Amino acid sequence: MILKRVFKKTLFSLLLFLVLLIMYFFLAFLISKITIEKEVNSKEEVTIFIMTNGVHTDIVLPVKNEQINWSKKIKFENTITKDSTAKYVALGWGDRGFYLETPEWEDLKLSVALKAATGLGSSAIHTTFYSKVSESKMCKKILISKEQYKRLILFIDNSFQKDSFGNYIHIKTNANYNNSDAFYEAKGSYSLFYTCNTWANNGLKTSGQRCCFWTPFDTGIFSKYK
Repeated sequence: MILKRVFKKTLFSLLLFLVLLIMYFFLAFLISKITIEKEVNSKEEVTIFIMTNGVHTDIVLPVKNEQINWSKKIKFENTITKDSTAKYVALGWGDRGFYLETPEWEDLKLSVALKAATGLGSSAIHTTFYSKVSESKMCKKILISKEQYKRLILFIDNSFQKDSFGNYIHIKTNANYNNSDAFYEAKGSYSLFYTCNTWANNGLKTSGQRCCFWTPFDTGIFSKYK
């Protein structure tokens, strides 16, 4: 009798989890279809990009222009190559444990996945320098005004944790993805309802660009830029 009750409870829990998971994906798909249109009559003064690896969205910015020099905050010296000739920097927000402890999908630990899903972990910003960026199916160019870029700068700057001097806090690690990247401590927690793609979508929303009302997935964002 005890085993039968345990079996029933386990089966019920699994079915409930499956129903909730289906509801999550259905709502994510549905809500991501709600489009927030680009602000009208905005000037095309600054070129930015959005880039995906098929799962995760980065916002790609010019390393420097008259408004900001990102290399003073996201330092070339924190990368392996220390190459200061890069023209663009890609920024992606995400779960710290996932970034640093999961170089490949097969390395994913249950504890890391649970923390990421439930918002119990901390976050990090992954930065990558590029010498050039070209438009493709996985990378879309967006032209924005200086005023919109100012808002985007503030959004991104506010996503970083800072030390007492206002500097971004570099995470010293050997978990680099390539020779031109680095990790920094970030604010907030990753969860099923606020993912790396939600962050990127919010960056577009803040700067008055075409985006989703809400999305946890990169497909929601890139469906607006076909």
